[in-house]
Amino acid sequence: MAVLKRIGPASAFKIGLVSYAVLGLIAGVFCSLIALAGVSFAPHAHMPFAPAIGLFAVIVCPIVYGIIGGILTAISALLYNLAASWVGGVEVELN
Repeated sequence: MAVLKRIGPASAFKIGLVSYAVLGLIAGVFCSLIALAGVSFAPHAHMPFAPAIGLFAVIVCPIVYGIIGGILTAISALLYNLAASWVGGVEVELN
């Protein structure tokens, strides 16, 4: 058994940033599809840029999800390091 005693917050930030950005892209696609489907029923449907507002979610969601996810993952790594220093790390079996 190997014991995971410490997680690097910088590497956790990078992993959180990328994985949450991918989730944000998926969420952004769903948000834009919902917005585009409902644009004909909306009171602002006569506006020429109304469909672009829905497509804007594909750009904004991955950025926001990625930044927030990366920061929260780094904070989680710091909390894990603190707890692991008190009670020991997680035992992991590696081959």
